[in-house]
Amino acid sequence: MANPSLLILAGDGIGPEVMDEVKKVIGWFGAKRDMAFDVSEDLVGGCAYDAHGTPLTDATMEKAQSVDAVLLGAVGGPKYDDLDFSVKPERGLLRLRKEMDLFANLRPAQCFDALADFSSLKKDIVAGLDIMIIRELTSGVYFGEPRGIFTEGNERVGINTQRYTESEIARVARSAFELARKRGNKVCSMEKANVMESGVLWREVVTKIHAEEYADVELSHMYADNGAMQLVRNPKQFDVIVTDNLFGDLLSDAAAMLTGSLGMLPSASLGLPMANGRPKALYEPVHGSAPDIAGTGKANPIACILSFAMALRYSFDKGDEATRLEEAVNKVLADGLRTADLMGPEGGTPISTTEMGDAIVAALDASL
Repeated sequence: MANPSLLILAGDGIGPEVMDEVKKVIGWFGAKRDMAFDVSEDLVGGCAYDAHGTPLTDATMEKAQSVDAVLLGAVGGPKYDDLDFSVKPERGLLRLRKEMDLFANLRPAQCFDALADFSSLKKDIVAGLDIMIIRELTSGVYFGEPRGIFTEGNERVGINTQRYTESEIARVARSAFELARKRGNKVCSMEKANVMESGVLWREVVTKIHAEEYADVELSHMYADNGAMQLVRNPKQFDVIVTDNLFGDLLSDAAAMLTGSLGMLPSASLGLPMANGRPKALYEPVHGSAPDIAGTGKANPIACILSFAMALRYSFDKGDEATRLEEAVNKVLADGLRTADLMGPEGGTPISTTEMGDAIVAALDASL
C-alpha cells in the first residue's frame, strides 16, 4: 500500500522553524516505527503572496484536497497589514478551511504536570486539566452573508451575519458526541440562546441529535458568556465543549492560557471522510506567526509537534503512537528543558527551538 501523504505548509514567521522540528519527528516515525509518509511542501500566507500575489494558489489548494492530511505552521505578519483584505495572509488559511469543508475544529487544552505552575490560575485549578473544545469552523458570523462595510445616510456601517443551518449544527454536534464517547462521555453545548435566534436553533438541534442518537452521553447546555467564566472558575468540570465559530474562537483562546503557554496548544480541523475513510484534515498550532522572535531560536515547537500527534490519532488511527509522542513531550518538560516562553520562576534549562526538537526525538528513542 502507498504511504500516507502529508502536505506541509510552513507559512510565515516562526512557522518554518517550528515545522523543521516536526519534520524530525516525522522522520523518526519513518525510521524507527515503520511509518513512512510521503511528504510534499508548498506555500501559504504571506510567503505565498510574496511569490504569487495570492495567499493560496489554486494549485496548492488542489494539493491540499488530494492528500491525507495538511500540516500548517502559521501565517501573517506586520509587513502584510496594509494589503487589501482579500489577499491578506489569513485569507489563505480561511480558504483551506472553507474549501476542504473542515467544519469541526478540535482544540485540546491539556495541562502537562511539569507546567501546572505556569498557568495564571492556581495550580490546583489546572493540574490534570484535559478538555476538548470543538468549534464549528465553516459557518457562522465569519462567513455569513450579507457582510461588508456599507454607507447608510451620513455614516458607514459594518455588517456581519450570524447564520447557521440545521445540518451545519447537526454535523458538528455529532463530532462532539462521538469524541466524548472516547473520553469522559460528557458534552457541554455553549451558545447565547437567551439573546440570539441562531443560539435557539443551535440548542434545539443539539438537543434533538442527543435524544435520537447519543442518549448515552451526558449533555448540558450553557450560555457562552457563563462558559467563559466557568473556564476560569472550574475548568475541570468540562470534558468536551461544542460551540459555534465565534464563541469557539474566543473560548478556545481563553482555555489555551489555562495551560500556561500558547506554544503548547495544537489543533485539528476535520471534515467528512474521503474515499479512503480518512477525514479531510488540517493540523496546526494555535499560536500565531510571532514575527518578533522569528529566526532567534526562541520559538516553542511543541504545539506544532503535538499537532502532528493529533494527525497520528485522528487521520491515521495511530492512537498508541500519538500517545508515545505526547509522553515524549511530557518527559522533556519533566526533565526541566524549556524554550523561552516556558521559563518561569521555577527556572529550568533554557534551550533553543532546535534543541527542543532534538530532545523530543531523544525521548522518543528512549521510549523504544
